[in-house]
Amino acid sequence: MNPNCARCGKIVYPTEKVNCLDKFWHKACFHCETCKMTLNMKNYKGYEKTPYCNAHYPKQSFTMVADTPENLRLKQQSELQSQVRYKEEFEKNKGKGFSVVADTPELQRIKKTQDQISNIKYHEEFEKSRMGPSGGEGIEPERRDAQEQPPHHIPTSAPVYQQPQQQQVAQSYGGYKEPAAPGSIPRSAPGGGGKRYRAVYDYSAADEDEVSFQDGDTIVNVQQIDDGWMYGTVERTGDTGMLPANYVEAI
Repeated sequence: MNPNCARCGKIVYPTEKVNCLDKFWHKACFHCETCKMTLNMKNYKGYEKTPYCNAHYPKQSFTMVADTPENLRLKQQSELQSQVRYKEEFEKNKGKGFSVVADTPELQRIKKTQDQISNIKYHEEFEKSRMGPSGGEGIEPERRDAQEQPPHHIPTSAPVYQQPQQQQVAQSYGGYKEPAAPGSIPRSAPGGGGKRYRAVYDYSAADEDEVSFQDGDTIVNVQQIDDGWMYGTVERTGDTGMLPANYVEAI
């Protein structure tokens, strides 16, 4: 049995039937209650099961709540709870010397720029220490002090092998000492007990202070510079320099 139209009350046949708002309508009868504009399933808005257009959709108005004693008590209680929470947060952050700052895109950009500037300054200082006039400026203080230790602090056979290797490095580089020259003698250097790592990927040096290596190469005398970079010697080629930490694994 065909239903009746919710607007005109006449029978609605299947070819012209619109089923919406739990009622049946003729297509021509499905229009805005105010301006009579014909609507469809995409542009109508229902209010109390009556169709309206977007312009004449009834706006709901809020009624004012009287300030009864109960409402005043709840309002005062909410304010007290807010003050208690504020004091708790203040006490937690007291003495830390900083305030919580939202991590906005602008702050992220500034932080990234500062990290890049710090990285550039670090490389500049590292290059200055490498190219120092004494030739040994690039060696860390612990390793340089270890190199200058008298022979009686190390096995008697160590100086026999240590001196020729240092001379050989100086000759191969035209009298210029690489900063990690002691790294080529890991067993004889008293303070240079660097770790050994194995390369898990191929890497080509992107800067003059870096070293290239292949998958499977052994890196000796490795020292951690920061979370992303290390300093060591490629055992296969004898080259010494910086290398990315995520390209190697400890042996």
